[in-house]
Amino acid sequence: MDQDLVPEHVHAIARSVSHRLAQEVLPLVIGHGDWESQNLRWQEDLPWAVHDWDSLVALPEAAIVGAASGAFTSTAIPTLATIESSERFIDSYQQARRRQFTQEEQEVAWAASLWPALHNARGESLFQSPPVALDALTQQASERLRLAGAP
Repeated sequence: MDQDLVPEHVHAIARSVSHRLAQEVLPLVIGHGDWESQNLRWQEDLPWAVHDWDSLVALPEAAIVGAASGAFTSTAIPTLATIESSERFIDSYQQARRRQFTQEEQEVAWAASLWPALHNARGESLFQSPPVALDALTQQASERLRLAGAP
């Protein structure tokens, strides 16, 4: 596919995220890597099932949490959660886990929060779809990169 259809700033954000994530050596855990709402089923207010297990990943816990914090509000059309929603997601995860992330884990989570939106923005560009994730990524990337300690 014609990669020139992908805006340069998407490539630049991806390079920043990749660079930031490559700086850390955190223990790997096995988890689910695609936390869009259509992959989750609930019984009342408790998670009941996770679908789409072809998205099994071995990543640092903070990266899985961060990616989920960026994607969890996506429904039929993937987008990027608001920064406030991602912050609440990460905080709620730490409370449920009864463990606060270290500064480096916080930064990894924020860097990883951009990864699903980058994937979706690239797809929107390549398939010339409405720029839902692209617009959200464009609006939020600088603040998320700042929170990630990325250049």
